[in-house]
Amino acid sequence: MELESVGDLALNLILTKLGPDNVGRVACVNRKLRLSADEEALWSRFCSEELHLSAPLDPRGDPLPSFKAAYKKWREDFRMYPWPLVKRVKRCWDRLQGWLLTNFPESAATLRKGASEAAIQELEIVLGVKLPLPTRILYRFHDGQDFDESDFTESTSGGSLGIIGGYSFYGYVVNVNFLPLSKVITETNHVVRDLGFSSRSNYIVVAASSTSVEKLFFLNCRDGQLHVGTRNLPIDGEMMPCVPKSLISSVHDRNADLQQDAMLLWLEEHGRRLQSGMIKLREEGVVRSICLFPEEPPLCSTAITNGVRIRSSAVFAPEHSDLQNESDKYLFVYSIRMSLIPEGCMANEMPCNFCQLYRRHWIIRANDAVVSNVNGDAVIGKFPLLHSGGKEFVYESCTDLKSPRGSIEGAFTFVPGRMADPKGSFFSVQVAQFPLQLPDYVF
Repeated sequence: MELESVGDLALNLILTKLGPDNVGRVACVNRKLRLSADEEALWSRFCSEELHLSAPLDPRGDPLPSFKAAYKKWREDFRMYPWPLVKRVKRCWDRLQGWLLTNFPESAATLRKGASEAAIQELEIVLGVKLPLPTRILYRFHDGQDFDESDFTESTSGGSLGIIGGYSFYGYVVNVNFLPLSKVITETNHVVRDLGFSSRSNYIVVAASSTSVEKLFFLNCRDGQLHVGTRNLPIDGEMMPCVPKSLISSVHDRNADLQQDAMLLWLEEHGRRLQSGMIKLREEGVVRSICLFPEEPPLCSTAITNGVRIRSSAVFAPEHSDLQNESDKYLFVYSIRMSLIPEGCMANEMPCNFCQLYRRHWIIRANDAVVSNVNGDAVIGKFPLLHSGGKEFVYESCTDLKSPRGSIEGAFTFVPGRMADPKGSFFSVQVAQFPLQLPDYVF
């Protein structure tokens, strides 16, 4: 049976299965097939399946007259790159931007439009590097983040809108953003000048904390690995990898079956954590930011004792770690969130709708060996009063370990009512064990 003799519905189904490239070839056969191959519904489906477009838009988000024109524009604009890699990078950005638009629109608004090929080439000339293919395409979609002065607040010692996010403890605030190409050049030149890096080192700064705490992420343009500076970065340039080396593949080979550098893998992992709820937004007054403390098991533990709920988790802080110190090599920041459930607690077999923290007890392990057993009053000098159904009281602290793996567990002592006016006897509240571990992906 000749293809042109097939009914319109069947022909449309066949063309859908052929895919965009073969449909273009079919259109060259005769007028009937060309008309069928030009149908808007067909190209709408191709744009949806390959690019997740629900409207005919070009790569910069500007409208076009048809889905066929949109698909053609995308293929033309990225013709110098492997198409499967382009689609993968777009999925990565769609996941991140979709989450931001839904949950953190003020951060989504800081994402710049994509960089031009000319801008990427200018960076390569100025810094004497050749960007890995995935990173080039990442920048073609979004040229980093752009902040206004209004995005910076005194309370955060800088911006809180970084798409990577961060954490805080003891007054230190970390919030990491994705740098635009212009700042990649500026920050990289700063590192070369002030930290003694060679101008031919192939390292460029691609992400950094926008706060007073300096946390820098470096992309090695030669092998595609992403690194983060440690406490010794200003002294001897010490860095550590952020992504498992075994996953990095063919970062400069356009003809390879699989191209993935650490930058793409890192952002994909970050998107997965956001979408799964492993990390979430934190609100402190009017300030909102992405908080890197895990919110789901097994990295976050939860225990409820006599109505008091304790949620606990930790993050690795590379910028405060000293890989040359054998006794205190790895620094972990932990977050404790405590609240009283709506039913309150029990005091002398009677319900009580508030209670107050009195003491804490911590058992800290490196691997499986106890390295610290601490008893003390309060937490960071505070004796929080919890009300039934009220907001969580959150505090952060830190601990050093000589090993990349450990744990914390312990207990709090509470009193029903207030310490000045107790409604019953002191009671112990469990802090379930939560891990301290050097992660595969460092943020």
